[in-house]
Amino acid sequence: MRAVVLSGPGRCAVQEVPAPTAVPGEVVVDVERVGVCGTDVELFTGELSYLETGHSSYPLRPGHEWCGRVTAVGGGVDPAWLGRRVTGDTMLGDRVCRRCRRGQQHVCEDRQEVGIRGDRPGALAEQLAVPVQSLHELPDSVDPVLGALVEPGGNAWRAAQAAAVASGDRALVIGPGTIGLLTAMFLRARGAEVHLLGVTAPSLDFARGLGFADAWTRDTLPDLPVDAVVDASTDPGSPALALDLVEPAGRVVCIGIAGTPSTIDTRTLLLKDVTAVGVLSASPGLAPTIEAYRTGAVDPRPLVAATVGLAEVGAVLAGGRPRGSGAGPKVHVDPRLGA
Repeated sequence: MRAVVLSGPGRCAVQEVPAPTAVPGEVVVDVERVGVCGTDVELFTGELSYLETGHSSYPLRPGHEWCGRVTAVGGGVDPAWLGRRVTGDTMLGDRVCRRCRRGQQHVCEDRQEVGIRGDRPGALAEQLAVPVQSLHELPDSVDPVLGALVEPGGNAWRAAQAAAVASGDRALVIGPGTIGLLTAMFLRARGAEVHLLGVTAPSLDFARGLGFADAWTRDTLPDLPVDAVVDASTDPGSPALALDLVEPAGRVVCIGIAGTPSTIDTRTLLLKDVTAVGVLSASPGLAPTIEAYRTGAVDPRPLVAATVGLAEVGAVLAGGRPRGSGAGPKVHVDPRLGA
């Protein structure tokens, strides 16, 4: 089968690789759609910290925002999974450690991460093998575009939940990229008044086109009390800014991650009685995200600017925009295109 293989920093190719087999406890999925993520870009550039710690190494096969259809099952797997449309958890714990036993497999010290960590091949391929316990079935109303947006949506759902806003509360999201916009959608679905803070005019214009009229730069941000701030940016100064902007007794949620250390003044955190929360993964948010997509409470399909085949992934990872792209921040890949 064909798969995207990263052989080193800046080196990406579509190669013929052995098709996966369904070993006991796992299934094989025919991939329908995959999202290209910032983590994939960092794997391509060599900047992801896992490459320094040894949790990831080249060659590797990326892709962790996916959906598809189960076409084979291994021993011990219910055959009823055959033919089902599914997505899956990126974080695969060892299932025996204390964290896994407590339902926190996404922070298992020995976890694999699909397409990222621990030599678990990713979904930028025609087929993918994953453990059956990682699967989430997709209802018919969740099409392939939505299916490949479940994983980033799960992260955003968790960020919105951590913000703990009620109807009528005011929330600010720093960073109008994919995760920031998804978080804004989930906050809006909770009844919050949502503001966005960004840098570039095109990204803010796109946010306004999604119905977020209150989209600002630092120079135009109004002086309004904010009950929760979600930092979905990669700016190392944003967590401190979030702490400065949030109301006393409010909440700061950090879901963006910078390439260099971020610092905050914990005296401010204490004296303002602020709750600060970090969000690592989508794992606990996958099921509620699927439900939000199923009901239409959140519809992030406008975020997808283009859908390309495997052959175009290298150019996307290098920062290129596919010809005819829309204004959205997300590029999807359909491995069946150009086959």
